[in-house]
Amino acid sequence: MSQQDVKLERRSYAEEMKYITQLSPYHYTVAEGFVPGMTVPGVFYVNERLKHLLFTELQTFCQRGDHGGFLPAVKQIANVAALPGIVQGSIALPDVHSGYGFAIGNVAAFDTALPESIVSPGGVGFDINCGVRLIRTNLTEGDVAGVREQLAQALFDHIPVGVGSQGIIPTTTKDLEEALGQGMDWSLREGYAWAEDKEHCEEQGRMLGADPSKVSSRAKKRGLPQLGTLGAGNHYAEIQVVDHVFDRVAARKMGIDRVGQVCIMIHSGSRGLGHQVATDALVSMERAMARDGIQPNDRQLACARINSQEGQDYLTAMACAANYAWVNRSAMTYLCRQAFAKQFDASPDDLDMHVVYDVSHNIAKVEEHEVDGRTRSLLVHRKGATRAFPPHHPLIPVDYQLTGQPVLIGGTMGTCSYVLTGTEKGMRETFGSTCHGAGRACSRNHSRTKLDYTQVLEALKTKGIAIRVASPKLVMEEAPESYKDVSDVVDTCHAAGISKKTVKLRPIAVVKG
Repeated sequence: MSQQDVKLERRSYAEEMKYITQLSPYHYTVAEGFVPGMTVPGVFYVNERLKHLLFTELQTFCQRGDHGGFLPAVKQIANVAALPGIVQGSIALPDVHSGYGFAIGNVAAFDTALPESIVSPGGVGFDINCGVRLIRTNLTEGDVAGVREQLAQALFDHIPVGVGSQGIIPTTTKDLEEALGQGMDWSLREGYAWAEDKEHCEEQGRMLGADPSKVSSRAKKRGLPQLGTLGAGNHYAEIQVVDHVFDRVAARKMGIDRVGQVCIMIHSGSRGLGHQVATDALVSMERAMARDGIQPNDRQLACARINSQEGQDYLTAMACAANYAWVNRSAMTYLCRQAFAKQFDASPDDLDMHVVYDVSHNIAKVEEHEVDGRTRSLLVHRKGATRAFPPHHPLIPVDYQLTGQPVLIGGTMGTCSYVLTGTEKGMRETFGSTCHGAGRACSRNHSRTKLDYTQVLEALKTKGIAIRVASPKLVMEEAPESYKDVSDVVDTCHAAGISKKTVKLRPIAVVKG
């Protein structure tokens, strides 16, 4: 439960709504004064249906007089707007929902030139570099129609899944240390990745500021047996087919432009190692805030000056966790390629199993952006948000220079997913960021108590989706009913111009923890 330092003023819902202004059908701002200490506005992008969820949550909070857990997402967006050194605005994408400190779907950038600017683990999240990787194939839906169940089982057999799952790729303590520092360069050296995989990965699969000595022994102990595992919760491996192509030029560049073409999407992160890195940092930052006199509106917004020892230690440890996540997804890509190769008696290369792109959701990175007419170096936090850089940006692969960075938006279990591309408008308004998925519509606890997992599994089978799960009862938390409509989220981003629809994918097989 959140413990607040600054007591929020009690106001009626009508009084709260006076601070919120609609700028366009999809664009809203929260004025300074909504919570104490705001130096920039809050900003969020929603359509009419998504808006209802946000405002109902705020209304319930006003009527009840307490939050009983996380604050409403709109309050969290505003509290971030009061953090030291923030520039332009505290921005939320259409899949926004309340989380630890920062809302999930929140983007915030802090000027590295300002001594007061901070870094906050709550702005990254506990699953550091939780992200999505898309692998294309030259197979069609017809090629897999008769072996859908066998393919689902093959993926389930090859990739360790579920709570407490352990990797099958041999990893020593020395291997782990090197993987934390080198990221996908380690995967490439050890033969678990192709050279071109790295080229189609955010940051080329390696954050250079990583220092394994800043990762606690407990974090390493948790991470060592989990390398190459999917985990549980909202993580999954899906076999998907191209359902619709919106932008044929961009899709052709990605090699996924044929309706019915088979792809594989892997969604996972840094497992227990990343969680421990975040936990360790929150403890040290509590002390740093007391020393430096930092008092956020919500203690879940624990933070430290970027240039403080605590801030730098966190950033270097976070980089290690990010590298771990890329190595983790690379290991699962290797296992996925092996599964398909055995099923079709063909090499992964013959099956054209190339990585289209790999994007990060929970990460903080130093980037250059134009703010108030000049270029600044900013530490951009993206929590449950995806980088979406436009065409010609120097940090995206050569293959995508003319079309913009691919953005992978995973749906909920059994629903469609999307590939988007970044836009110039998004670069100006959201620091080159867009949504990351559907976003929860209700809590995990609510889903567990209101849904029957047998009905959820049966509904998937009715749709013709093969499913393999390590823990069937966890399926209730990830049922489509627990989430917003991913098409609503993506359509809002497209209509607002902060990213552009390219391809729609639908699942035919799902593997979950």
